Amino acid sequence: MKQLIQSAVEQTSALGAQAGAYASNAFDRVFRAASLVKAGQTPFETLESDGLVSLRYYPPLEASYIELGDTVVPVEKTAHRTPIVIVPPLAVNMLIYDLFPNRSLVRYLRARGFEVYLIDWGMPTRAHSHYNLHTYVAEFLPYYLNKVREHSGEQELSLHGWSLGGMFTLFYAGLSNDQHIRNAIILGSPIDSHASGFMGTFFRAVSGTAEFVREHTPFRLHNVKPHWLHTPGWANTIGFKMTNPVGSVMGYWELLAKLGDREFVTNHATTSAFLDRMVAYPGGVIQDTVVRVWIDNQLSTGEIQIGDDWARLENVTANLYAVAGQSDTMVTPGAAKRVMDHVRSTDKTFRVSPGGHMGILAGSRAPEATWVEMADWLGERSD
Repeated sequence: MKQLIQSAVEQTSALGAQAGAYASNAFDRVFRAASLVKAGQTPFETLESDGLVSLRYYPPLEASYIELGDTVVPVEKTAHRTPIVIVPPLAVNMLIYDLFPNRSLVRYLRARGFEVYLIDWGMPTRAHSHYNLHTYVAEFLPYYLNKVREHSGEQELSLHGWSLGGMFTLFYAGLSNDQHIRNAIILGSPIDSHASGFMGTFFRAVSGTAEFVREHTPFRLHNVKPHWLHTPGWANTIGFKMTNPVGSVMGYWELLAKLGDREFVTNHATTSAFLDRMVAYPGGVIQDTVVRVWIDNQLSTGEIQIGDDWARLENVTANLYAVAGQSDTMVTPGAAKRVMDHVRSTDKTFRVSPGGHMGILAGSRAPEATWVEMADWLGERSD
């Protein structure tokens, strides 16, 4: 009897402790989420800023090794000669590149011996609604790349662009004819947007209607004031989650199921810090991308209008490493692979990696599925 009573007391105590953990984790996740976030812990220096756009430099790591998932990666003390510049897309915050201490792209690249820079596009407001593709590709990028060259002392650069950042990279190389872009890494960028799954099918249908409107009416999307097309951050958050609505709902269901697991709750809060804090899209960029990238699908022919000029992919001669996500519903492998048909690069590689649009950049499988081979490829071409 004594043993039964003792066992009941222990079980009651265990249930009480578990209930306490559930309550504590739930309270912290709802009311103290910021204290759980592990993102953005890698130190950096701000080299230049205009009040909106800024240039980051990640100095050498002080540690002798970093953890990459369950793997230990030694920190290379000798830097590669060619710096790498991360060119992010719009609408996202920069936490995606430094998501977890053991899953940080900037920290990993630094450990692999690369001088790492990142252009932070900042948080546009309605005052920046008139910014368009020309603003970012022909004004901001040349200015900040020159700042990288001044700081590093190197003319040749490697560019890393995910999603719209990959398109910015290609647009810049195709427009500027900058022969000092030595390597270009492109992830999840649509070249043939009409081949991109449901979105491609939708805009392929819209293109016919758009052509009819152009022939029979004076209406043009570019005649609408960009102010009216400015898309706030919360709308971009919803749009991004709608690319995988089931996964978004299941993520919160899984949180409820694992509320007693402190590590899971912390990881959920960290990922949400990125997903729930999307940044606004300037209206001018919306006009350009909707019309020229998605409706007119200009890139499928190898060129796209940037302001009054044209960026031609045949001008891209940098060593190219392009990646598509196997389960990416926003930019399917078929839409991304067309880049291989248009660039003049003699050294070019295309890979399909596990994961969706975000997964190929910063998902749990990204380090072993994408980062390691990418860094190996880049290291061989950066000295």
